[in-house]
Amino acid sequence: MDADSLIHIARPRDGFNRLYPITMGRYGPTVAVPRILETYRRLGLKQSFFIPAWTMQQYPDTVEAILRDGHEIGHHGFLHEDPTTIAQPEQRHWFERALQVHQRMTGRKPAGYRAPVYNVTQGTVDLLVEHGFSYDSSLMADDVPYLMKTPAGELFEVPPHWGNDDWPAFAHFEEIGYMMPVRSPSIGLSAFFEEFEAHYEAGGLWMPVWHPFLTGRLARWRLVEAFLERILANHNVWFAPLAEIVAHVDAFRRGGGHVRVENLPYYDGPVALMTNRGQAASPL
Repeated sequence: MDADSLIHIARPRDGFNRLYPITMGRYGPTVAVPRILETYRRLGLKQSFFIPAWTMQQYPDTVEAILRDGHEIGHHGFLHEDPTTIAQPEQRHWFERALQVHQRMTGRKPAGYRAPVYNVTQGTVDLLVEHGFSYDSSLMADDVPYLMKTPAGELFEVPPHWGNDDWPAFAHFEEIGYMMPVRSPSIGLSAFFEEFEAHYEAGGLWMPVWHPFLTGRLARWRLVEAFLERILANHNVWFAPLAEIVAHVDAFRRGGGHVRVENLPYYDGPVALMTNRGQAASPL
């Protein structure tokens, strides 16, 4: 639930005075989330919401409603800052400030993290391990949860993918340089439904990423709601917050089950073509 954090981080000089994107973002916590929570209550679902800490502070009633219904709130940065665009000391500063907000507003440290724009650095992983997170949900090396091992420790990855994200289909946001054609609800959401069928057939994990201000709009959510009703009625599925899914995977691993491992860091430095003088060369 990014709300209007997106315009403030994208346009720090005058974002406060760009009312159209502010209101587009505010639709999420003020209109869409109540609609989504009502559906989840009716269907008996508990889910995970990743929210920037600044957004939590701006919309405390929405945070309280999410918690009251038993949903998980995960770490999603402070103001939706991209970890790959800031130095490690600054990343630590905002990461830990966001942690303080979570602890104050929810009474606990979050179990999981999702990076803004899925952009994780090795420094991000190290912060997650240092602060005892159970999982990240930003990286894309598998279809199902896997374990990431680093010299500092380990945590699980619950992998998302752009094919299960509503941004490509429904986002139209000139202020951040994203001007794709908006798809109709049926076309935009068909990708999610097809992904579900493939993951269900494989006995895997289906994790749709739905921004409330995008998929929470009336026509889109009506289709989502109907789809959830159908699969609950006709399929053997388990819906749960990601923290519970990770706990299940961890118990499976500790009981002797196989969970694939990725060892990090992947690289110690830039990968580049080098001249015989030791200088980086351009392939173009």
